[in-house]
Amino acid sequence: MTRNSRRLVSVLAAATIATSMAACGGDDDSDGGGGGGGGGGTAEDNEATGPGMTEDTVTIGSHYPLTGRAAPGYSEIPTGVQAYFDYVNANGGVYDRQIEWVYRDDGYNPTNTSTVVRELVLEEEVFAIMGGLGTPTHNAVLDFLNTEEVPDLFVSSGSSLWDDPENLPYTFGWQTDYESEGKIIGQYIAEEFPDAKVGLFLQDDDFGEDGERGVRQYLDDDQIVEVQTYTSGNIDVGPQIAALQASGADFVLGFNTPPYTALTQLAARDLNYTPQWWYSNVGSAPDLVGSLLGAFSQGAVSGASALAGIYTTSYIPTVDQVDDPWIQLFQRIWDESGQEGVLTNTRVYGMSMAYTMVQALQAAGRNPTGDDLVAAVEEAGADWQGPAFTPFRYSSDRHAGISGMSVVQFNAEGVGEPKTPLLVTDTGDAEIEEYDGEPIAPPESGIPDEEAVG
Repeated sequence: MTRNSRRLVSVLAAATIATSMAACGGDDDSDGGGGGGGGGGTAEDNEATGPGMTEDTVTIGSHYPLTGRAAPGYSEIPTGVQAYFDYVNANGGVYDRQIEWVYRDDGYNPTNTSTVVRELVLEEEVFAIMGGLGTPTHNAVLDFLNTEEVPDLFVSSGSSLWDDPENLPYTFGWQTDYESEGKIIGQYIAEEFPDAKVGLFLQDDDFGEDGERGVRQYLDDDQIVEVQTYTSGNIDVGPQIAALQASGADFVLGFNTPPYTALTQLAARDLNYTPQWWYSNVGSAPDLVGSLLGAFSQGAVSGASALAGIYTTSYIPTVDQVDDPWIQLFQRIWDESGQEGVLTNTRVYGMSMAYTMVQALQAAGRNPTGDDLVAAVEEAGADWQGPAFTPFRYSSDRHAGISGMSVVQFNAEGVGEPKTPLLVTDTGDAEIEEYDGEPIAPPESGIPDEEAVG
Protein backbone atom coordinates (compact mmCIF):
# COMPACT_ATOMS: atom_id res chain seq x y z
CA MET A 1 0.00 0.00 0.00
CA THR A 2 1.46 3.37 -1.00
CA ARG A 3 1.33 6.35 1.29
CA ASN A 4 -1.35 7.89 -0.95
CA SER A 5 -3.45 4.75 -0.54
CA ARG A 6 -2.98 4.93 3.20
CA ARG A 7 -4.04 8.57 3.11
CA LEU A 8 -7.18 7.67 1.13
CA VAL A 9 -8.17 5.11 3.79
CA SER A 10 -7.77 7.79 6.48
CA VAL A 11 -9.81 10.31 4.51
CA LEU A 12 -12.63 7.81 3.92
CA ALA A 13 -12.65 6.92 7.61
CA ALA A 14 -12.84 10.59 8.57
CA ALA A 15 -15.67 11.13 6.11
CA THR A 16 -17.59 8.21 7.61
CA ILE A 17 -17.20 9.63 11.13
CA ALA A 18 -18.29 13.10 9.95
CA THR A 19 -21.38 11.65 8.26
CA SER A 20 -22.28 9.75 11.41
CA MET A 21 -21.91 12.89 13.53
CA ALA A 22 -24.12 14.85 11.17
CA ALA A 23 -26.78 12.16 11.35
CA CYS A 24 -26.68 12.42 15.14
CA GLY A 25 -27.12 16.19 15.13
CA GLY A 26 -23.43 17.19 15.37
CA ASP A 27 -22.40 20.87 15.42
CA ASP A 28 -22.86 22.79 12.15
CA ASP A 29 -19.98 25.17 11.41
CA SER A 30 -21.82 26.86 8.54
CA ASP A 31 -19.67 30.00 8.39
CA GLY A 32 -16.68 28.01 7.09
CA GLY A 33 -14.01 29.65 9.23
CA GLY A 34 -11.61 30.54 6.36
CA GLY A 35 -7.91 29.90 6.81
CA GLY A 36 -4.91 29.60 4.55
CA GLY A 37 -5.84 32.71 2.59
CA GLY A 38 -8.89 31.10 1.01
CA GLY A 39 -12.36 32.56 1.44
CA GLY A 40 -14.37 30.93 4.19
CA GLY A 41 -16.99 28.49 2.96
CA THR A 42 -16.11 28.89 -0.74
CA ALA A 43 -14.67 26.62 -3.38
CA GLU A 44 -11.41 28.55 -3.04
CA ASP A 45 -10.72 27.26 0.48
CA ASN A 46 -7.39 25.56 1.00
CA GLU A 47 -7.71 21.92 1.93
CA ALA A 48 -5.41 19.23 3.31
CA THR A 49 -5.08 17.01 0.24
CA GLY A 50 -2.53 14.48 1.44
CA PRO A 51 0.80 14.05 3.20
CA GLY A 52 2.67 17.32 3.45
CA MET A 53 -0.19 19.47 2.14
CA THR A 54 -2.22 21.10 4.92
CA GLU A 55 -4.56 24.07 4.73
CA ASP A 56 -1.74 26.52 5.40
CA THR A 57 1.58 24.73 4.74
CA VAL A 58 3.26 22.56 2.12
CA THR A 59 6.32 20.60 3.21
CA ILE A 60 9.17 19.95 0.79
CA GLY A 61 12.12 17.74 1.72
CA SER A 62 15.58 16.89 0.44
CA HIS A 63 18.97 15.31 1.16
CA TYR A 64 22.42 16.89 0.90
CA PRO A 65 25.96 16.19 2.10
CA LEU A 66 26.09 18.61 5.02
CA THR A 67 29.16 16.81 6.39
CA GLY A 68 31.99 14.84 4.84
CA ARG A 69 34.24 15.29 1.81
CA ALA A 70 31.43 16.47 -0.51
CA ALA A 71 30.01 19.00 1.95
CA PRO A 72 32.04 22.06 0.86
CA GLY A 73 29.83 24.00 -1.52
CA TYR A 74 27.06 21.43 -1.71
CA SER A 75 26.04 22.13 1.89
CA GLU A 76 25.32 25.72 0.78
CA ILE A 77 22.67 24.73 -1.77
CA PRO A 78 19.85 24.21 0.77
CA THR A 79 20.63 27.57 2.39
CA GLY A 80 20.00 29.22 -0.97
CA VAL A 81 16.73 27.29 -1.25
CA GLN A 82 15.80 28.40 2.27
CA ALA A 83 16.48 32.05 1.45
CA TYR A 84 14.22 31.97 -1.59
CA PHE A 85 11.41 30.03 0.09
CA ASP A 86 11.55 32.44 3.05
CA TYR A 87 11.22 35.32 0.60
CA VAL A 88 8.18 33.72 -1.04
CA ASN A 89 6.66 32.99 2.38
CA ALA A 90 7.13 36.61 3.46
CA ASN A 91 5.19 37.65 0.38
CA GLY A 92 2.18 35.40 0.96
CA GLY A 93 3.48 31.96 0.05
CA VAL A 94 1.93 29.87 -2.72
CA TYR A 95 -1.88 29.97 -2.68
CA ASP A 96 -1.56 31.38 0.85
CA ARG A 97 0.44 28.36 1.99
CA GLN A 98 3.82 28.69 3.66
CA ILE A 99 6.55 26.47 2.24
CA GLU A 100 8.24 24.40 4.92
CA TRP A 101 11.70 23.25 3.84
CA VAL A 102 13.13 20.17 5.59
CA TYR A 103 16.46 18.66 4.55
CA ARG A 104 18.73 16.01 6.00
CA ASP A 105 22.43 15.19 5.93
CA ASP A 106 23.39 12.05 4.02
CA GLY A 107 27.15 12.65 3.90
CA TYR A 108 27.09 11.72 0.18
CA ASN A 109 26.65 8.11 1.26
CA PRO A 110 23.88 6.12 -0.52
CA THR A 111 23.13 4.06 2.58
CA ASN A 112 22.58 7.23 4.59
CA THR A 113 20.47 8.66 1.74
CA SER A 114 18.11 5.70 1.94
CA THR A 115 17.71 6.20 5.68
CA VAL A 116 17.09 9.94 5.68
CA VAL A 117 14.74 9.89 2.68
CA ARG A 118 12.62 7.19 4.31
CA GLU A 119 12.44 9.42 7.40
CA LEU A 120 11.39 12.40 5.29
CA VAL A 121 8.62 10.43 3.60
CA LEU A 122 7.34 8.18 6.37
CA GLU A 123 7.93 10.38 9.44
CA GLU A 124 8.03 13.97 8.19
CA GLU A 125 5.42 13.09 5.52
CA VAL A 126 6.77 15.56 2.96
CA PHE A 127 4.60 16.48 0.00
CA ALA A 128 7.55 16.17 -2.37
CA ILE A 129 11.29 15.69 -2.51
CA MET A 130 13.12 18.47 -4.35
CA GLY A 131 16.76 18.70 -5.39
CA GLY A 132 18.10 15.53 -3.79
CA LEU A 133 21.81 15.77 -4.46
CA GLY A 134 24.10 13.31 -6.16
CA THR A 135 24.04 10.57 -8.77
CA PRO A 136 25.03 7.58 -6.58
CA THR A 137 23.10 8.88 -3.58
CA HIS A 138 19.79 9.73 -5.22
CA ASN A 139 19.89 6.58 -7.31
CA ALA A 140 19.58 4.69 -4.01
CA VAL A 141 16.08 6.10 -3.37
CA LEU A 142 14.53 6.15 -6.85
CA ASP A 143 12.54 2.94 -6.47
CA PHE A 144 11.36 3.86 -2.97
CA LEU A 145 10.10 7.32 -3.95
CA ASN A 146 8.33 6.07 -7.04
CA THR A 147 6.78 3.09 -5.22
CA GLU A 148 5.52 5.48 -2.54
CA GLU A 149 4.27 7.85 -5.28
CA VAL A 150 6.19 10.82 -3.89
CA PRO A 151 6.90 13.61 -6.41
CA ASP A 152 10.68 13.50 -6.87
CA LEU A 153 11.42 16.79 -8.54
CA PHE A 154 14.53 18.42 -9.92
CA VAL A 155 17.27 16.04 -8.81
CA SER A 156 20.58 17.86 -8.25
CA SER A 157 22.51 15.85 -10.81
CA GLY A 158 22.60 15.70 -14.59
CA SER A 159 22.38 11.92 -14.80
CA SER A 160 20.12 10.42 -17.46
CA LEU A 161 18.63 8.22 -14.71
CA TRP A 162 16.08 10.91 -13.87
CA ASP A 163 14.60 11.00 -17.37
CA ASP A 164 12.64 7.74 -17.39
CA PRO A 165 8.92 8.60 -17.14
CA GLU A 166 7.80 5.09 -18.07
CA ASN A 167 9.58 3.40 -15.17
CA LEU A 168 10.07 6.38 -12.82
CA PRO A 169 6.97 8.52 -13.37
CA TYR A 170 7.50 10.68 -10.27
CA THR A 171 11.16 11.63 -10.93
CA PHE A 172 12.40 14.67 -12.91
CA GLY A 173 15.82 16.12 -13.68
CA TRP A 174 16.53 19.85 -13.58
CA GLN A 175 20.01 20.83 -14.76
CA THR A 176 21.46 20.13 -18.20
CA ASP A 177 22.13 16.41 -18.44
CA TYR A 178 25.71 15.17 -18.54
CA GLU A 179 25.41 13.51 -21.94
CA SER A 180 24.20 16.72 -23.59
CA GLU A 181 26.95 18.63 -21.80
CA GLY A 182 29.50 16.08 -23.01
CA LYS A 183 28.32 16.56 -26.59
CA ILE A 184 28.72 20.33 -26.40
CA ILE A 185 32.19 19.92 -24.86
CA GLY A 186 33.21 17.28 -27.39
CA GLN A 187 32.13 19.38 -30.34
CA TYR A 188 34.03 22.42 -29.05
CA ILE A 189 37.26 20.45 -28.53
CA ALA A 190 36.93 18.80 -31.96
CA GLU A 191 36.51 22.17 -33.65
CA GLU A 192 38.90 24.33 -31.62
CA PHE A 193 41.53 21.76 -30.53
CA PRO A 194 41.53 19.17 -33.32
CA ASP A 195 45.11 18.08 -32.57
CA ALA A 196 44.71 17.79 -28.80
CA LYS A 197 45.50 14.51 -27.11
CA VAL A 198 42.59 14.23 -24.72
CA GLY A 199 42.58 12.45 -21.38
CA LEU A 200 39.37 11.87 -19.41
CA PHE A 201 39.09 11.95 -15.62
CA LEU A 202 35.71 10.55 -14.61
CA GLN A 203 33.69 9.76 -11.49
CA ASP A 204 33.10 6.01 -11.70
CA ASP A 205 29.31 6.06 -11.97
CA ASP A 206 26.60 7.41 -14.27
CA PHE A 207 28.02 10.93 -13.87
CA GLY A 208 31.25 9.99 -15.61
CA GLU A 209 29.67 7.45 -17.95
CA ASP A 210 27.04 9.87 -19.26
CA GLY A 211 29.62 12.60 -19.82
CA GLU A 212 31.98 10.25 -21.64
CA ARG A 213 29.14 8.99 -23.86
CA GLY A 214 28.41 12.55 -24.98
CA VAL A 215 32.07 13.44 -25.55
CA ARG A 216 32.68 10.33 -27.66
CA GLN A 217 30.05 11.42 -30.16
CA TYR A 218 32.58 14.04 -31.30
CA LEU A 219 35.99 12.69 -30.24
CA ASP A 220 37.18 9.28 -31.42
CA ASP A 221 39.58 6.78 -29.88
CA ASP A 222 42.51 8.30 -31.74
CA GLN A 223 41.99 11.65 -29.98
CA ILE A 224 41.05 10.25 -26.54
CA VAL A 225 44.36 8.77 -25.46
CA GLU A 226 43.58 7.84 -21.84
CA VAL A 227 40.61 7.38 -19.47
CA GLN A 228 41.02 7.38 -15.69
CA THR A 229 38.28 7.07 -13.06
CA TYR A 230 38.00 7.74 -9.33
CA THR A 231 35.70 6.54 -6.59
CA SER A 232 34.13 9.27 -4.51
CA GLY A 233 35.72 9.21 -1.08
CA ASN A 234 39.15 8.05 -2.26
CA ILE A 235 41.19 11.25 -2.16
CA ASP A 236 44.45 9.89 -3.58
CA VAL A 237 44.20 10.80 -7.27
CA GLY A 238 47.95 10.94 -7.82
CA PRO A 239 48.05 7.59 -9.71
CA GLN A 240 45.31 8.70 -12.11
CA ILE A 241 46.97 12.03 -12.86
CA ALA A 242 50.32 10.28 -13.34
CA ALA A 243 48.70 7.89 -15.83
CA LEU A 244 47.20 10.80 -17.76
CA GLN A 245 50.60 12.46 -17.88
CA ALA A 246 52.30 9.25 -19.03
CA SER A 247 49.77 8.84 -21.85
CA GLY A 248 50.84 12.14 -23.37
CA ALA A 249 47.45 13.76 -22.79
CA ASP A 250 47.84 17.51 -23.24
CA PHE A 251 44.14 18.27 -22.68
CA VAL A 252 42.39 16.81 -19.63
CA LEU A 253 38.59 16.84 -19.29
CA GLY A 254 37.09 16.05 -15.90
CA PHE A 255 33.56 14.99 -15.04
CA ASN A 256 34.03 15.22 -11.29
CA THR A 257 32.83 17.06 -8.17
CA PRO A 258 34.53 20.25 -6.85
CA PRO A 259 36.79 18.54 -4.27
CA TYR A 260 38.27 16.45 -7.08
CA THR A 261 38.90 19.52 -9.20
CA ALA A 262 41.08 20.82 -6.39
CA LEU A 263 42.70 17.42 -5.83
CA THR A 264 43.55 16.97 -9.51
CA GLN A 265 45.01 20.46 -9.70
CA LEU A 266 47.25 19.82 -6.70
CA ALA A 267 48.30 16.37 -7.92
CA ALA A 268 49.21 17.81 -11.34
CA ARG A 269 51.17 20.59 -9.63
CA ASP A 270 53.22 18.02 -7.70
CA LEU A 271 53.99 16.22 -10.99
CA ASN A 272 54.75 19.43 -12.89
CA TYR A 273 51.98 18.40 -15.30
CA THR A 274 50.44 21.34 -17.17
CA PRO A 275 47.81 20.22 -19.70
CA GLN A 276 44.90 22.36 -20.81
CA TRP A 277 42.13 21.65 -18.28
CA TRP A 278 38.38 21.46 -18.74
CA TYR A 279 35.94 20.62 -15.95
CA SER A 280 32.24 19.99 -16.41
CA ASN A 281 29.89 22.50 -14.82
CA VAL A 282 29.49 20.42 -11.66
CA GLY A 283 33.16 20.64 -10.74
CA SER A 284 33.97 24.16 -11.82
CA ALA A 285 32.67 26.75 -9.32
CA PRO A 286 35.77 28.99 -9.03
CA ASP A 287 34.94 30.45 -5.62
CA LEU A 288 34.42 27.00 -4.11
CA VAL A 289 37.33 25.30 -5.85
CA GLY A 290 39.59 28.20 -4.92
CA SER A 291 38.75 27.77 -1.24
CA LEU A 292 39.23 23.98 -1.47
CA LEU A 293 42.64 24.47 -3.05
CA GLY A 294 43.61 26.60 -0.07
CA ALA A 295 42.29 24.07 2.44
CA PHE A 296 43.81 21.00 0.81
CA SER A 297 47.20 22.64 0.17
CA GLN A 298 47.33 24.31 3.61
CA GLY A 299 47.50 27.70 1.93
CA ALA A 300 50.15 26.90 -0.67
CA VAL A 301 47.61 27.38 -3.48
CA SER A 302 44.35 29.30 -3.16
CA GLY A 303 41.89 31.58 -4.86
CA ALA A 304 39.91 31.54 -8.07
CA SER A 305 42.91 32.94 -9.95
CA ALA A 306 44.46 29.47 -9.71
CA LEU A 307 41.84 28.32 -12.25
CA ALA A 308 42.75 30.90 -14.90
CA GLY A 309 42.53 29.42 -18.39
CA ILE A 310 40.34 26.48 -17.43
CA TYR A 311 37.28 25.77 -19.60
CA THR A 312 33.82 24.86 -18.32
CA THR A 313 30.14 25.29 -19.18
CA SER A 314 27.33 27.52 -17.90
CA TYR A 315 23.53 27.20 -17.87
CA ILE A 316 22.45 29.65 -15.12
CA PRO A 317 23.92 33.02 -14.09
CA THR A 318 26.90 33.10 -11.74
CA VAL A 319 27.84 35.52 -8.98
CA ASP A 320 30.55 37.19 -11.06
CA GLN A 321 27.83 38.48 -13.41
CA VAL A 322 26.96 41.35 -11.09
CA ASP A 323 24.86 43.16 -13.71
CA ASP A 324 22.63 40.17 -14.38
CA PRO A 325 19.09 40.91 -13.07
CA TRP A 326 18.74 37.43 -11.59
CA ILE A 327 21.98 37.77 -9.65
CA GLN A 328 20.86 41.18 -8.44
CA LEU A 329 17.55 39.66 -7.25
CA PHE A 330 19.23 36.72 -5.56
CA GLN A 331 21.81 39.00 -3.95
CA ARG A 332 19.05 41.13 -2.44
CA ILE A 333 17.15 38.07 -1.22
CA TRP A 334 20.30 36.58 0.27
CA ASP A 335 21.22 39.79 2.04
CA GLU A 336 17.72 40.05 3.48
CA SER A 337 17.71 36.40 4.61
CA GLY A 338 20.03 37.09 7.53
CA GLN A 339 21.96 33.87 6.98
CA GLU A 340 25.71 33.71 7.47
CA GLY A 341 28.14 33.83 4.58
CA VAL A 342 28.05 35.40 1.13
CA LEU A 343 26.08 34.64 -1.99
CA THR A 344 27.88 31.84 -3.84
CA ASN A 345 27.25 29.97 -7.07
CA THR A 346 25.95 26.97 -5.17
CA ARG A 347 23.46 29.21 -3.35
CA VAL A 348 22.41 30.70 -6.70
CA TYR A 349 21.85 27.12 -7.88
CA GLY A 350 19.58 26.47 -4.89
CA MET A 351 17.65 29.72 -5.40
CA SER A 352 17.20 28.99 -9.10
CA MET A 353 15.81 25.54 -8.38
CA ALA A 354 13.53 26.93 -5.65
CA TYR A 355 12.16 29.40 -8.21
CA THR A 356 11.26 26.45 -10.46
CA MET A 357 9.64 24.65 -7.52
CA VAL A 358 7.40 27.64 -6.88
CA GLN A 359 6.38 27.56 -10.54
CA ALA A 360 5.50 23.87 -10.16
CA LEU A 361 3.41 24.45 -7.02
CA GLN A 362 1.57 27.31 -8.71
CA ALA A 363 0.86 25.26 -11.82
CA ALA A 364 -0.44 22.33 -9.74
CA GLY A 365 -3.38 24.40 -8.48
CA ARG A 366 -4.73 25.43 -5.10
CA ASN A 367 -5.31 21.99 -3.58
CA PRO A 368 -3.06 19.57 -5.46
CA THR A 369 -2.25 15.96 -4.87
CA GLY A 370 1.18 14.60 -5.64
CA ASP A 371 -0.12 13.36 -8.99
CA ASP A 372 -1.36 16.88 -9.76
CA LEU A 373 2.13 18.22 -9.13
CA VAL A 374 3.68 15.67 -11.49
CA ALA A 375 1.09 16.43 -14.17
CA ALA A 376 1.73 20.17 -13.81
CA VAL A 377 5.44 19.75 -14.54
CA GLU A 378 4.71 17.53 -17.54
CA GLU A 379 2.04 19.82 -18.98
CA ALA A 380 3.42 23.28 -18.24
CA GLY A 381 7.10 22.93 -17.39
CA ALA A 382 8.48 23.30 -20.91
CA ASP A 383 7.06 26.84 -21.02
CA TRP A 384 8.44 28.05 -17.69
CA GLN A 385 10.94 30.86 -17.82
CA GLY A 386 13.39 31.77 -15.12
CA PRO A 387 17.11 31.96 -14.39
CA ALA A 388 17.98 29.06 -16.74
CA PHE A 389 19.48 30.26 -20.02
CA THR A 390 17.60 27.72 -22.19
CA PRO A 391 14.20 25.96 -21.91
CA PHE A 392 13.30 22.86 -19.94
CA ARG A 393 12.39 19.67 -21.84
CA TYR A 394 9.47 18.53 -19.68
CA SER A 395 6.54 16.61 -21.17
CA SER A 396 4.65 13.39 -20.51
CA ASP A 397 7.38 11.59 -22.46
CA ARG A 398 10.40 13.47 -21.13
CA HIS A 399 11.49 14.32 -17.61
CA ALA A 400 14.75 15.99 -18.70
CA GLY A 401 15.65 19.45 -17.45
CA ILE A 402 17.50 22.40 -18.98
CA SER A 403 18.24 21.88 -22.66
CA GLY A 404 21.57 23.62 -23.15
CA MET A 405 24.48 25.76 -22.02
CA SER A 406 27.42 27.78 -23.27
CA VAL A 407 31.19 27.21 -23.13
CA VAL A 408 33.16 29.65 -20.95
CA GLN A 409 36.81 30.07 -19.98
CA PHE A 410 37.99 31.51 -16.67
CA ASN A 411 40.13 34.63 -16.78
CA ALA A 412 42.74 35.64 -14.20
CA GLU A 413 40.01 36.81 -11.80
CA GLY A 414 38.11 33.53 -12.06
CA VAL A 415 35.35 35.12 -14.17
CA GLY A 416 33.91 32.97 -16.94
CA GLU A 417 34.24 34.58 -20.36
CA PRO A 418 31.85 33.19 -23.01
CA LYS A 419 33.50 31.27 -25.84
CA THR A 420 30.30 30.19 -27.61
CA PRO A 421 26.71 31.37 -27.90
CA LEU A 422 24.07 29.41 -26.00
CA LEU A 423 23.83 25.93 -27.48
CA VAL A 424 20.94 23.47 -27.14
CA THR A 425 20.87 19.75 -27.81
CA ASP A 426 19.54 16.50 -26.37
CA THR A 427 20.69 12.99 -25.65
CA GLY A 428 21.36 10.53 -28.45
CA ASP A 429 21.98 11.79 -31.97
CA ALA A 430 20.20 15.15 -31.58
CA GLU A 431 22.05 17.96 -33.31
CA ILE A 432 23.69 20.81 -31.40
CA GLU A 433 22.09 24.12 -32.39
CA GLU A 434 22.45 27.74 -31.41
CA TYR A 435 19.64 28.90 -29.14
CA ASP A 436 17.82 31.91 -30.56
CA GLY A 437 15.69 32.78 -27.53
CA GLU A 438 16.11 35.97 -25.54
CA PRO A 439 17.02 36.02 -21.84
CA ILE A 440 14.27 37.25 -19.56
CA ALA A 441 14.44 39.42 -16.47
CA PRO A 442 12.77 38.28 -13.25
CA PRO A 443 9.30 39.62 -12.46
CA GLU A 444 9.31 42.80 -10.41
CA SER A 445 8.06 40.91 -7.38
CA GLY A 446 10.82 38.33 -7.67
CA ILE A 447 8.13 35.61 -7.58
CA PRO A 448 6.80 33.74 -10.63
CA ASP A 449 3.56 35.07 -12.06
CA GLU A 450 0.82 32.51 -11.32
CA GLU A 451 -0.91 33.37 -14.61
CA ALA A 452 2.25 32.46 -16.56
CA VAL A 453 2.96 29.03 -15.10
CA GLY A 454 -0.27 27.09 -15.26
